[in-house]
Amino acid sequence: MLIRALTLCLLTVPALSAADWPQHLGPLRTGHSPEKGLITTWPADGLKNAWKVPGGVGMSGIAVQDSLAVTLIQKEGQQYALALDANTGDTKWEFAIGPEYNNAMGNGPRAFPALTSTQAFVFSGQGILAAISLKTGKLHWKHDTIQEHQGEVADYGMAASPLVIGNVVVVTTGHKNGVAIAAYSAEEGKPQWQTNFPDSVGYSCPALLEVAGEKQLVVFTGTHLRGLSLLGDPLWKYEYITPYDCNIVTPQLIDGDIFISSGEDHGAVRLKITKSEADYTIQEVWSSQGRTSVMRNEWQTSILSQGHLFGFDNIGGAGPITNLHCLNATTGEALWKMPRFGKGNAIAADGKLFISMMDGNVIIANLNQDEYQELGRQKVTRGTRQAPSLSDGLLFLRDDESIYAIDISGN
Repeated sequence: MLIRALTLCLLTVPALSAADWPQHLGPLRTGHSPEKGLITTWPADGLKNAWKVPGGVGMSGIAVQDSLAVTLIQKEGQQYALALDANTGDTKWEFAIGPEYNNAMGNGPRAFPALTSTQAFVFSGQGILAAISLKTGKLHWKHDTIQEHQGEVADYGMAASPLVIGNVVVVTTGHKNGVAIAAYSAEEGKPQWQTNFPDSVGYSCPALLEVAGEKQLVVFTGTHLRGLSLLGDPLWKYEYITPYDCNIVTPQLIDGDIFISSGEDHGAVRLKITKSEADYTIQEVWSSQGRTSVMRNEWQTSILSQGHLFGFDNIGGAGPITNLHCLNATTGEALWKMPRFGKGNAIAADGKLFISMMDGNVIIANLNQDEYQELGRQKVTRGTRQAPSLSDGLLFLRDDESIYAIDISGN
C-alpha cells in the first residue's frame, strides 16, 4: 500500500503490561493506555516523584517511546525539542527548532510531539515542523510551514500535533487562503500532498479514523469537521462554528460515529456518516448545544469508556466554572456531574482516570458511570493545561518550570 496503517498504533505491549505513549492522546490517540496493575488505593504518604528536573515554558505534552520522554520547551529565546531518559530524567539531547514564540494566551510551543522508533516530529508555536533523530537529537529535516504556504499563525499559536501515517507525517497549518492540510515524507521531508480549505486553522489535531467503512483523515478546523482520503482528497464536511474559531478537541469514534465538542458555551454532537456510491450523508445522532449543553470541552478531549463519555464541561466563554461530566455516549444523557470541579485534563488506564489540574493537583478517580469516585488528590505541579502521559507505571507531567515523573505503579 502507498500509505500503510498508522505506524504509531502498532505497539507491542510487554508482559509486564507497560506501554509507550508516543503521540497526542496515547498509543491509539484515544486517551487510553493499555497498562494494568496500576495504583488501586491512595498511598498513605502520598504520591512520590520518581524524578523531577528543570524544563521550560510551553504547553506541549510529553511523548514517550523506548524509554525516552520528549517534549517542547522555550528558554533563552529559543524553542527546543528536549529528550529525557524516562526512567531517570537525565537529559539525552536537546535541539533548538526555532526562535521563541510569545502569545497573550501563553508563551512557548503548544503541540504534542509524535514519535516513531527512529524519529521525533515536533511542531513549534509559529508552525515550524521538524524531524529529529530520536536516538541522537540530530536534525533530519525542517519546514517553516506558515512561510511556505504564505499563511498566518493561528490567533493562539499553532497547536495541532503532527500525525504519522505510515511513511508520511501530516500537519494542519496556515495557508494564504485559510487552512492547509499538508503531508511530508517522514524520512526526507519532501512534500507529498497538500489540500487547502477556506476555513480558519483552529487548534485540533488531525485523526486517522475508520469512517463509513474506510480509513480517513478527519480534521476539525476552526469552522468545519472535514473528512479526507489518505491522499488528501476532500470527501465530506460538517460546519461547526464556534466563537473565536476555538475547535480544539481531537475527533473520536463512538461505535463508528464521530464525536466532537467545543467550549465557548457551544456544545457537543455525535455524527453518523454513511456512504452510498461516491456520496456521503451526515446525520446527527444526538446534539447538545448552547448554554444548556451537557458537554462543552474547552481544550480537553473527552474519554470514552464502555459506552460512556467522561469529560470537562466548561461554562461560559472560557469562563472560570468547569464541571466534570459523565454522559451516556449512545443518547447524550447526562448521568452525573461534579459541579465546579475545575479546569483539568484527563487520560485513562486500568479502569481509572488520571487527571492533571490547572491548580497543580493530580487526581485519580475510578471510571465509574454511576457516580464520581475519587481515590485521592495531591498538589504536584505549579499548574498545567497538559493531560498527563503514562508509560511503564510513571505519570509524566510538566509546568512552565519543571518536568515530573510520578510513580503510579502498583508496587
